[in-house]
Order: sequence, then C-alpha cells, then structure tokens
Amino acid sequence: MSPTVDELRNEIRVETGRYERVESTAFTKEALAAICEAVGYEIGPGSLPPKPEMRAGILWTIGELEENDPEEASGAFRKAQLEAIAEALREE
Repeated sequence: MSPTVDELRNEIRVETGRYERVESTAFTKEALAAICEAVGYEIGPGSLPPKPEMRAGILWTIGELEENDPEEASGAFRKAQLEAIAEALREE
C-alpha cells in the first residue's frame, strides 16, 4: 500500500529536521525553506521568498520541473511530487 499524502508530508518533515504533524496541513514557509536547503536549492539571505517560488525551486532542483517557474507550482504539492521529494531526500 502506498503512503498517503499526510504520511509523505510527515516523512519529508522528519527528513528535513522538522516535526511531524497530527493534522493534515500543507507545508509552512519555514518547512519549505528546510526542504529547499535539504535538496540544495539556494533561497538566499533575508526574508523567505513566496511559497510558489520555493515549491518551484524544489521541484526544479529534483528534476520534476524543466524550468524554475513559480507559476508551475502555484498550489500545494501533488502526491506524485511529494513522492519525488521524499525519494530525493532518501537518496541524500
């Protein structure tokens, strides 16, 4: 049986040094920043960029997007994207 979206999010949180959540929630900006760091996507100093920018950067870095385009990542990660992120983190 494949993991649920919630299980994948929690696996990613744990792999990036964050904490598991009991309730189903999308990633916070801080959690996205931790994922960016874990996959090697530089977000630069200062305040955190918008969520779509960080999501696009993550997906681009792991090869799920051909271009680093925030418009391609305007919503929460889909299950297949979460699976790809979890797999990339497992390989680290």
